[in-house]
Amino acid sequence: MKKKPGSDREAYRRQAEICKAFANPTRLHVIDLLSRGGRWSSEVQAGVGISKANLSQHLSILKSVGVVSTHREGKRLRCGLSIPEAKRATALLRSMMKSQQRKARRQR
Repeated sequence: MKKKPGSDREAYRRQAEICKAFANPTRLHVIDLLSRGGRWSSEVQAGVGISKANLSQHLSILKSVGVVSTHREGKRLRCGLSIPEAKRATALLRSMMKSQQRKARRQR
């Protein structure tokens, strides 16, 4: 069975959207905190050290690509990872960075 050429293009587009969401240190920090378990938004805000409004913007971006989910419990907002692969993806990015650093040290 042959794939339609457009189906790969759509998959690449979605991958690029997720990569764009990951391309921010604050959002990577949020993902790191949430990879250890669900958190209240106030805990995430304090852990990352940003304003409530700024956290809201970052959560919105992460939610739009399906990485983070939130739900209200009264006035409080509970945040968590929607897909466990996000934890593995960010760990892989960290591993790649460390590998680059080791290579750069060897080349000095």
